[in-house]
Amino acid sequence: MQIDVSSANVVDVYQALVGVVTPRPIAWVTTIDREGRVNLAPFSFFNAFGANPPVVVFSPTLRRDGTKKDTLLNIEETREFVVNAAVASLAEQVNQSSAELPPGESEIALTGLHTVSSIKVKPPRVQESPVNFECKLMQIIPVGNGPISGNLVIGEVVMIHIDDAVLDGKGRADPRKLQTIARLGGDFWCRTSDLFEQKRP
Repeated sequence: MQIDVSSANVVDVYQALVGVVTPRPIAWVTTIDREGRVNLAPFSFFNAFGANPPVVVFSPTLRRDGTKKDTLLNIEETREFVVNAAVASLAEQVNQSSAELPPGESEIALTGLHTVSSIKVKPPRVQESPVNFECKLMQIIPVGNGPISGNLVIGEVVMIHIDDAVLDGKGRADPRKLQTIARLGGDFWCRTSDLFEQKRP
């Protein structure tokens, strides 16, 4: 199969990308609107991009009708967000939080989760998640203007919370204990429980 992007349906291009660029880690993002209402949503276009300063980048794409998602609107207004770790024990809630609710209706109530106050930003953290990155917005870069086009949200991590229960003997996050999940294509997800080690040359 070959896909000429210039003439292909954008949904077909999207499906090809997300089916091949795998596994994709999940930014499970909490934001607040100007009235202080909490939004929670997962995004699988996500990664870390540097440590000095620590930077994370994720992309809330535009909806298929070309409108902005609540997460993007909230970050544009408040310039703050929290990335919570999406882990295997919370997989069902991560998936539930992807539902498109009316503006102002919180996914926290939908999922039965709880929040706890952050230290350096206003959006709260997901209490049940073992890791939380408090972030301040550095830049938003739109990379298109139509349906499913991306918006690169670049955030500086200003506070890191890691539950001691997922640390190893050296004080680092232990992937065997953290057990993050990731997105594949379609309805497929994966767990990070099938591990192997290779020493750097």
